[in-house]
Amino acid sequence: MKPASSDVTHVVHTRDGDVRGYAEKSGEGAVYAWKGIPYASPPIGRLRFRAPVAPDRWEGVLDGREFGPMAPQAPSTAVPIDEDLKYDEDCLSLNVWAPLPDGKKRPVMVWVHGGAYCLGSSAQAIYDGRLLAERGDVVVVTINYRVGPLGFLDLSSFSTGDEVFDTNCGLRDQVAAFEWVRDCIADFGGDPDSVTAFGESSGAGSLTTLMTCPSAEGLFHRVIAQSPPATSVYGSERAASVAERLLGILDLDRDRAQELRELPIEQIVAAGDTLVEEVPTKIPGTLAMAPVVDRDFVPKYPVAAFQKGLSHRIPLIIGSNKDEASIFKFMKSPLLPVSTDAVQEMLRAIAADHPELSAARLADILSAYPDRAKPSGALAMSRDAAFRMPALWVADAHSRHSPTWMYRFDHATPMLKAARVGAGHATELPYVFGNFGTLNVDPTFWIGGRKAALDVSGRMQRRWLAFAAHGVPAALDASKHWPPYDEQTRNTLLIDTADAVVGDPDQVLREAWGEEVMGFN
Repeated sequence: MKPASSDVTHVVHTRDGDVRGYAEKSGEGAVYAWKGIPYASPPIGRLRFRAPVAPDRWEGVLDGREFGPMAPQAPSTAVPIDEDLKYDEDCLSLNVWAPLPDGKKRPVMVWVHGGAYCLGSSAQAIYDGRLLAERGDVVVVTINYRVGPLGFLDLSSFSTGDEVFDTNCGLRDQVAAFEWVRDCIADFGGDPDSVTAFGESSGAGSLTTLMTCPSAEGLFHRVIAQSPPATSVYGSERAASVAERLLGILDLDRDRAQELRELPIEQIVAAGDTLVEEVPTKIPGTLAMAPVVDRDFVPKYPVAAFQKGLSHRIPLIIGSNKDEASIFKFMKSPLLPVSTDAVQEMLRAIAADHPELSAARLADILSAYPDRAKPSGALAMSRDAAFRMPALWVADAHSRHSPTWMYRFDHATPMLKAARVGAGHATELPYVFGNFGTLNVDPTFWIGGRKAALDVSGRMQRRWLAFAAHGVPAALDASKHWPPYDEQTRNTLLIDTADAVVGDPDQVLREAWGEEVMGFN
């Protein structure tokens, strides 16, 4: 579903060249969109698997009517994409929605999409920024970045003096996009000193990682992390073993690794898709591709860095959804373990990674799930290992020095409840953007619930927009006051038909898991 764009245009003069935007709503309060703006040079040829470099200046006026190509990835029913949109390695572009620039400095919101570090695009209809820009008088930016093997497979163990493979290319792309925002967003009416980074799933996990990266400090001033898998960041040894497997799939010896730069992109995408299925099947709870602790760009495991007080001193909203794991079971996705056997195997693998982990602590964790032998118990354990506990560990640590707010998204329409999806992973996205009905076949309101959902969406948008404007999620709409989170009160906003603030709503599981981070190395 494409929003209509008119022939009313506005050309913005930027550092890299002129860009023509199109009004997506005419008349008073018009919002313009400038799409497909390059923020880095095409990462092709010798730049494949390298850090992004600045774009060349273009001649003439770049037409911003259409989105740029999405990053190379395998097709997935999990990511509804316009069938006209193709992938291309020349994917490092971004999109801007804003009121007509008029000299006023507006807050900026930069969206980092999710997709398990292997899927997704800024062109997904659910991420259309027009409504947020219109309702909040803000500038909204959505970015593409490299995913899958091109962005999140660490090939640095194959580097030689002549052939260098950079680490964390996808994260480096995101930093390059934020640098573009710093340097160019004022041309679109945005305030480069008031940038809120927000993202969901691996997009949120990217942000919690970047909050501990020196190269990202100062590029954004607030963060909203929706369901971040903050512990899904691995060490170089695990990453190198996955990289070796990629070579095996492609029938390349280690001394032929440089040929990865010459292979057709379709072969690399196919090999990456094999890894996406294979790795979490062999070791449930792990991802084939994710950020890597390279001791350089990502100096430490992010949650450990948070606990050492090393996260950037900026306000943070963080949270998770009540039924995160349900959608993975519904879609039969291997990305998260959802069966009893797979969850038990995940716990055994984590214990093997942590020989210091006592049997007593493992027993304490298991005791928090009396129905762990049932499917519902397995889903709960998987949810908490991947999303709920990482969010709590981050919030506890960050709140010691910076304003922090915690939420739990509990709302679900009658249809999603009937389908046993509930408040599953990513179900909050249409509420944040106000874009319902973007799926090819969207069952959300088949048996009602639209009015309640729109009310919830309005409150969420007003809170997110207030945070972007003022650093405090205080919606001036008579909604429930949302106090900050700290380790004494653990105030948590439960977002539902009627919002509620509850102190430490997950106390039992939090105490069972403890403060020591459990994740894969």
